[in-house]
Amino acid sequence: MKAAFLDRDGIINRDKGYVHLPRDFEWNNGIFALLHDLHRQDFMLLLITNQSGIGRGFYDFHTFCKLCLFMQQTLQEKLGFCFDKIYFCPHTPEFGCECRKPKAGMIERACVDFPQLCLHDSILIGDSYTDILAGRAAGVGRKFLLGSAQGSLWENEYIIPSLDSILSML
Repeated sequence: MKAAFLDRDGIINRDKGYVHLPRDFEWNNGIFALLHDLHRQDFMLLLITNQSGIGRGFYDFHTFCKLCLFMQQTLQEKLGFCFDKIYFCPHTPEFGCECRKPKAGMIERACVDFPQLCLHDSILIGDSYTDILAGRAAGVGRKFLLGSAQGSLWENEYIIPSLDSILSML
């Protein structure tokens, strides 16, 4: 089984800094078409997101869960499906946990939860170099970086100008 690991802020929604309320959540252009195509191609849809706003006290776990529910309900209404699972790291960088990207903890957790996952056949879509590093560390087959890159990319890593551009590369 293959999965699409998607970052949240910057990929699913516009990154406005510590988005945690549905009224501030703005879906990114092209995300519905991308999710539809990934689902049609039998990718599991797994969200992996650093949420240090929890660790910093900007919002709490309950508020984060409400936003996740809003996302899931909206996707269900618009597309007829939603994320298969949402993984998040609530820690600040100083905490030194294994789940915060650029470490691979959230992807590794998905492999425990879904032992049939084949990372070599999976993809990762992010907007930060730390997303790409997490995919590298876990051994994800192909990685897509939205926007302009800082740092060098390796084989099977692509810089994409828009979410729509991924559709032709799958």
